[in-house]
Amino acid sequence: MEGVKQFRVWPGQPYPLGASWDGKGVNFALFSQNAEKVELCLFDTEGDKEIARIRLPEHTDDVWHGYLPDVRPGQLYGYRVYGPYEPRRGHRFNHHKLLIDPYAKLMKGDLKWTDAHFGYRIGDAKGDLSFDGRDNAPWMPKCVVVETAFTWGGDRSPGTEWHESIIYETHVRGFTMRRPDVPKTLRGTFAGLATPHVVDYVKSLGVTAVELLPIHAFVHDRYLEDRGLRNYWGYNSIAFLAPHNEYLASGKLAEFKTFVQVMHQAGIEVILDVVYNHTAEGNHLGPTLSFRGIDNASYYRLVVGGERYIFDFTGCGNALNMRHPRVMQLVMDSLRYWVEEMHVDGFRLDLASTLARENGPYDSHSGFLDAVRQDPVLSRVRLIAEPWDVGEGGYQLGGFPPGWSEWNDRYRDTVRRFWRGDDGQRAELGTRITGSSDIFGNRGRRPWSSVNFITAHDGFTLRDMVSYNHKHNEANMEGNADGNSDNNSWNCGAEGSSDDPDIRALRLRQTRNFLATLLLSQGVPMFVAGDEFGRSQGGNNNAYCQDSEISWIDWEGIDDDGRALTDFVRKLIALRRDHIVFRRQRFFQGNAIPGTNIRDIVWLRPDGKELSPEDWREYFAQVLGFVLRGEAGEYHLTARGEPQVDNSFLVILNAYHEGIKFAMPLVEPLMDWELVFDTSRPDATGTPPSFSHGSSYKVAPRSFVLMIGRPSVASADQYAI
Repeated sequence: MEGVKQFRVWPGQPYPLGASWDGKGVNFALFSQNAEKVELCLFDTEGDKEIARIRLPEHTDDVWHGYLPDVRPGQLYGYRVYGPYEPRRGHRFNHHKLLIDPYAKLMKGDLKWTDAHFGYRIGDAKGDLSFDGRDNAPWMPKCVVVETAFTWGGDRSPGTEWHESIIYETHVRGFTMRRPDVPKTLRGTFAGLATPHVVDYVKSLGVTAVELLPIHAFVHDRYLEDRGLRNYWGYNSIAFLAPHNEYLASGKLAEFKTFVQVMHQAGIEVILDVVYNHTAEGNHLGPTLSFRGIDNASYYRLVVGGERYIFDFTGCGNALNMRHPRVMQLVMDSLRYWVEEMHVDGFRLDLASTLARENGPYDSHSGFLDAVRQDPVLSRVRLIAEPWDVGEGGYQLGGFPPGWSEWNDRYRDTVRRFWRGDDGQRAELGTRITGSSDIFGNRGRRPWSSVNFITAHDGFTLRDMVSYNHKHNEANMEGNADGNSDNNSWNCGAEGSSDDPDIRALRLRQTRNFLATLLLSQGVPMFVAGDEFGRSQGGNNNAYCQDSEISWIDWEGIDDDGRALTDFVRKLIALRRDHIVFRRQRFFQGNAIPGTNIRDIVWLRPDGKELSPEDWREYFAQVLGFVLRGEAGEYHLTARGEPQVDNSFLVILNAYHEGIKFAMPLVEPLMDWELVFDTSRPDATGTPPSFSHGSSYKVAPRSFVLMIGRPSVASADQYAI
């Protein structure tokens, strides 16, 4: 090669894997069980020219390694790995392909699509059994040797208790791309998220954690780029220790660390949505970018007896081989790195069931789950499972071990159906909003094991859920065939935007109903950035490829209704924070305090009497009322750290299309019920009305009413009947 430089090469060490700067030089170590030779390729500062190709001199315990005393942080590199190209045996080595280090901590440049990225000749009649000898290096991103030093000061996790957590799911790019108070050069980056206006806004909501959609280095799919689209969500990882370089305005790791530091200073935790179940290399016909060329037979779960092919439990073409100890090590090392080096507070694991498959089915005692459970670092951080994949037996809601929380899609579907007005939902709703004890009430698990959500990145926004009966994904260029067609949504009388004041008012009321239900349910609430003011995606329920104004939050488009809705969300979060009856650490028991008739929860009929077993079986009932008794609940601590009994609350949910009279329940000691809010009367001002036993409250159609118990005094009001 022209302009090749000479570098001294010493044996180095097989550990740690990756490129490790020790202050004097860099140790390079790469695992490959089946390789015959590994070459380290060094590039100039722009990544355009290969300046050296060095054979790693040592091979220890399946690790190829070498130490270069003349290399410094900032050096760009990649690997070429030699070995057999025998797809039928699962081997796809091709040294003509420059490969990304699985342990790379930073990337420079973007992947530019070309047929040269494929190990076989595109269009050849033999398909992937053919061999392509073109060099793909000019179109590959390059790995970067990094200096990890950072002045963290006294940074530490806010340490929010699980039962006090409120999660705000957002996207690094979409959150700030249209935010006018973020400098244009910082929009769509970690630096943009760390600006004071953004941090102050998030903090003002009262949420305790931001959950970021995938930030690991990922690839924009070729078929999307051919259509002028991009992989916006980022569920297409290619390097598990590197942040996606498009999200780094500075191109430096310190930018992400500063973002975490600033969030921690505001009392906000950082949770990462991570994708270890598959990689961007796809199925057996996919490109050779990293794992496939390093050791396909080790990294991927190959079909036994048909090793040319890869098991696909994910719907994305491949699945990592978590049965291999070195693959398991990679995932564990990645998780620990983000906690110990980058100070994140937890993870939401995409399609987590795939990670727990060893011999086919999901196994709650798989090596991965057991390794995490005993790990002194990972067992102490937030661990949230998306408890399903697309393989047989992949739906595992409630099946993850103690210590894990899980996305609860049964909560999502039940709440949506109830407020849509579906019959037969009342009993199910009662179970879901009290923490889903039927799913999580075993092995000492708590209500916080359920991450409750009504919307997430995948699906309608909250505004679209009350505005559309059908998905409208035409912009994805897939003939509107993508995305879920069963959304349990209701457009309130018109499909899409409407100028009808009655429809607009109903949609706002339904939105308030959903938010009140979510934020006052037992468990951990999660909502999507923008739902607090009514963000729309125009009915697109699968905006994974829309790196555009369809997905970006329109901050300047927030109207008076949106601002009022945001204030309502703040009020709900403050209620949850101030009253432990809405965020209990233990499931309701329904038992009376010894020597009294006071129970922690009492379910009510509209006449104020307790629901009977027969009442629960009423299929057409669309009203649910209950009293939460603070006296029979858990203590909360005052500002002085003193235990204090909480208030009692009356909760009424009416999903029926007509109003009802709801009688005030008789409780001991006698209470009056003071209105906290009524979603049908969002603009009510003045002294809150109070209602005594014997009176009734007119609950409007499709509305949520919350009342707080006060020591009884005779009272009446125009709302009483």
